[in-house]
Amino acid sequence: MTSKELIDKAKPGFDSAFRFFEQEIAKIRTSRASPAMVEDIEVNCFGQKFPLKQLGSISAPATNQLVIQPWDGSYLEPIQTAISQSGLGMSAVVDKNIIRLNLPLLTEEYRNTLTRILNEKAEESRKTIRHLREDCWNKIQTAQKDKLISEDDKFRGKDELQKVVDSFQEKIKQLVEKKSQEVA
Repeated sequence: MTSKELIDKAKPGFDSAFRFFEQEIAKIRTSRASPAMVEDIEVNCFGQKFPLKQLGSISAPATNQLVIQPWDGSYLEPIQTAISQSGLGMSAVVDKNIIRLNLPLLTEEYRNTLTRILNEKAEESRKTIRHLREDCWNKIQTAQKDKLISEDDKFRGKDELQKVVDSFQEKIKQLVEKKSQEVA
């Protein structure tokens, strides 16, 4: 076993943390409407909870509007109720067999709140990556103590691990910058 093999085993964890961060920030509202904002809202339908994306199609025909077309007309009322209780500040209007969501204009205060939430989620992801780095580094050190790898391999592994961590930290930074520009 080498330090590279230990790092390769840890990479899926780093990748998973980054993908989770991507999914989380996709839900943050920007100046454009996105189906990701509402697709995971839990809808209480027939005594069970379903994510909205399982109950109908979601589209964004305009920059400040989402349209939900339920697969069944009986889903209209539960979907409308779930959206009003979601706290997203959107008004749901039922129009025949579809639901229109009009997004209010972003105020400066709301933009600041969204930026704060974005930064909090980024910091959570950075913490997860730091934790994964520490865990992998501990495994490398243990392998060296158990004479499974050499001391030189241990330090090469440390440098390689830091490069991997730095690349994920840079990806998070770039994503935060991009999303911050969309919010502004």
